Amino acid sequence: MGEVLLEVKNLQKYFSTPRGMLHAVDNVSFTIEKGKTLGVVGESGCGKTTCGRTILRLTEPTGGQVLFEGKDVSKYKGRELAHLRRDMQIIFQDPFSSLDPRMSVSQIIAEPIKYNKLLHGKEAIDARVLELMDTVGLSRRMVNSYPHELDGGRRQRVGIARALALNPKFIVCDEPVSALDVSIQAQILNLLDELQDSLGLTYMFITHDLAVVNHFADDIAVMYLGQLVEKAPAEELFDNPLHPYTKALLSAIPVPDTHAKNKRIVLKGEITSPINPGEECRFAKRCLYADDCCKGKGPELVEVKPGHFVACHHCGIANQ
Repeated sequence: MGEVLLEVKNLQKYFSTPRGMLHAVDNVSFTIEKGKTLGVVGESGCGKTTCGRTILRLTEPTGGQVLFEGKDVSKYKGRELAHLRRDMQIIFQDPFSSLDPRMSVSQIIAEPIKYNKLLHGKEAIDARVLELMDTVGLSRRMVNSYPHELDGGRRQRVGIARALALNPKFIVCDEPVSALDVSIQAQILNLLDELQDSLGLTYMFITHDLAVVNHFADDIAVMYLGQLVEKAPAEELFDNPLHPYTKALLSAIPVPDTHAKNKRIVLKGEITSPINPGEECRFAKRCLYADDCCKGKGPELVEVKPGHFVACHHCGIANQ
């Protein structure tokens, strides 16, 4: 096992609603090794993005710990928190709404450099902006262009350059290719892969596209209604999924071969409300193997094989 850069312990994020507390992220724990990529997958609304934003302190956690290089950053304030933001950055999902339409490409990339006073003097800052544009494959002739003049792929390259401006160690990639055309998706993924190799970056890659995360991530964590239900190395998860929800997700991946015998698992039943969800397993109402045990106390995430964690009372039965 390599050096752990980020460790999340029992992370919680609840939101108050008129009907009660919405458990967006509930006791999520995982680690990410330095220079590796953790892919986080699940249905829309499962808490993937909220988890990423809470780790970065863009949203304040309700409970739990976030250890970055062994230090509990969930308690950071003021200058400590400002310094932390240099090491932990985010690439947003929508490459248009995340960019200020009133600022040019050079102004957008230079903003974090000026704010954090990393460089002084117009010449030094301009040189750094051009260097970042070269790094992300953005033509220098677009230095004075505005976001509305660029296509989706170029806008996302601007967002990546902005995230790299502070020389971060860890980046949350919040579905960075979901709003792009398929051909552009491949270019951005290849760019992120190259940047990881050359700069030693560590990623938390949030996506709903399992086909993408299979090729991009070292480890995959599956979330369901705010909780982690399975985590394993990417190859192991695809070859030997243990949780019924993971198996259903994998069965939904489109297969080009029309003769392939890939049986689709269709989930039925009512989705448990994330507001005051109770102690029972949150997947029980949609699970084929649920019994009275599942309706009592929900399962804990346990290591059933080296590096393979699952939260299911009946993962052995589900895997038969």
